[in-house]
Amino acid sequence: MLSRIAESLFWIGRYIERSDGTARILDVHLQLLLEDPWIEEDLACRSLLSVMGSEVPDDRVLNRQSVLEILAVDRSEPASIAYSLGAARENARRAREIVSTELWECLNTTRARMPRRVSSDKVHEFFGWVRERSALAVGIIESGTSRDEAWQFFTLGRSIERADMTARLLATRSLTEASGPSWTTILRSCGAYEAYLRTYRGVPSARNAAEFLLLDRLFPRSILYSVTRAEECMRELEPRSDRVGVSDLSQRLLGQIRSELEYRPIAEILEDLTMHMDNVQAATSAASEAIRQRYFPTNAAPSWVRETS
Repeated sequence: MLSRIAESLFWIGRYIERSDGTARILDVHLQLLLEDPWIEEDLACRSLLSVMGSEVPDDRVLNRQSVLEILAVDRSEPASIAYSLGAARENARRAREIVSTELWECLNTTRARMPRRVSSDKVHEFFGWVRERSALAVGIIESGTSRDEAWQFFTLGRSIERADMTARLLATRSLTEASGPSWTTILRSCGAYEAYLRTYRGVPSARNAAEFLLLDRLFPRSILYSVTRAEECMRELEPRSDRVGVSDLSQRLLGQIRSELEYRPIAEILEDLTMHMDNVQAATSAASEAIRQRYFPTNAAPSWVRETS
């Protein structure tokens, strides 16, 4: 497969997943800001923007509406939903000879219907629309794509991004300290609440909910599941021929963070959840860069942070 095509498919997967994950995180935290009058709004907004990789001037006063503008509808902000949907469509255009007509029409329509502003009474509805359009794009690929290299690169991008976005969501758990979202809220934002109840059969506790979202081998949004799926894709793309260790840097990086989570007691992870989630984000970022250098080294990786002159 051409390097250009592989890169486009990888980033289509990442951008679709990023738009979905960003919508889920914003849906939780903007609702929290609306409901809890004791939260210091400017500080909470800055912390959320920091977790999402977005930088804002120190002298700008932030509130719920400004976060919505930056992370939802700002088409020039690399961390925003609008930017991700536009970038997914642009990568599909670059790989038009591989991308199916159905997927192209889905991404094209989604980009065209992306609003330039969202009224305060339509916020939850907007995030639901983003999740539905992301699910539609993924469903088109899952139901109509041969399990060849094209599917492997798309799934590799999705898996790395999903591990990163779940880590970001868990990192926001401590943003507002005691007023932060409950574990029930976080499970619901991941679409994991009912799956959790079927697994643990009880009211969510910090230990069990964190364990489910971090380490469950069967739930597709858990970090362990996502990292494992990414490793499987890399093995399919380039089966090992060496007899000693793992030579591929991206596989080593993901394998190290998987082992770090898998073999560390969940109580220790919860003691410093933010640090461990930062480590997951660093590992997925480094693995993505290693994949870029290995398979499509001609272009620089897209940045989460807006470049400044």
